[in-house]
Amino acid sequence: MIDTRTAPYAALLLRLALGLLFLAHAGLKIFVFTPAGTAQFFASLGLPGFLAYIVILAEVLGGVALILGFKARIVAVALIPILLGAIVTVHGPAGFFFTNEGGGWEFLGLWIAGLVALSLLGDGAYALRPSVRA
Repeated sequence: MIDTRTAPYAALLLRLALGLLFLAHAGLKIFVFTPAGTAQFFASLGLPGFLAYIVILAEVLGGVALILGFKARIVAVALIPILLGAIVTVHGPAGFFFTNEGGGWEFLGLWIAGLVALSLLGDGAYALRPSVRA
């Protein structure tokens, strides 16, 4: 049974954690690898280099939207393809465990599960603007 008194706070916690993860990963691409370096890495995978800039923008805007609770259900679903792309291009071939050389996909799988859970659960407490209900 769902505790309707505490469920909104669980969604808030999940929203904040997921949003911060996206901001951290965008920060890594911006401040450590640099956008140009990230674009080169994408190109080395056979992807168009400009896609790196789109991913960085999506991670920043999506992370902020999740933290603020702005259409969090929709944003959560919209961010899943980024993680699936990372699994297909980089982490999937490395196997399941993230400790494998090249980093497996277990962390990304859990991250996707969190996004799906948030999309099902709803925006939660202190959301800036609730999402459209399905």
